Amino acid sequence: MTTALPTSGAFEGREHVLPVRVYYEDTDFTGVVYHASYLRFFERGRTEFLRAIGVEHAELLELPQPCAFALTRIAVDFRKAARVDDALDVRTKYHSVRGVRIAAAQRIVREGALIAEADVEVVCIRLDGRPRRPPPELSQRLASFLTPNAP
Repeated sequence: MTTALPTSGAFEGREHVLPVRVYYEDTDFTGVVYHASYLRFFERGRTEFLRAIGVEHAELLELPQPCAFALTRIAVDFRKAARVDDALDVRTKYHSVRGVRIAAAQRIVREGALIAEADVEVVCIRLDGRPRRPPPELSQRLASFLTPNAP
């Protein structure tokens, strides 16, 4: 028996696409995705984008000057309802790194139909919670994927 590894998704150009399945635990009692579940889907998309370019959270904690991320802003527009058992794609584009801030645009789609979209800002922080510039390794790996003026 082979061991199945979880997917980190794939890139379409500079946009990362992470397939996710809606489980019962993601929904309210009617089978519609609960609004907070979309935030978890968006988080997975950002994390798997970074993992796919060789940046893992655990490794950031092991740097000589360890760091992590803190979400400072997220604006979500909900367009349609997703339901239990739906197959969704979380589409992520990072579009800028300015100082300590990293900006991304994300969409969740089902068979091409827009379900939700988010404008996101995270900051790189030290372990004491104070902001810091992203480590050069992160900035360098992100550079070729940045999409200015992403929708």
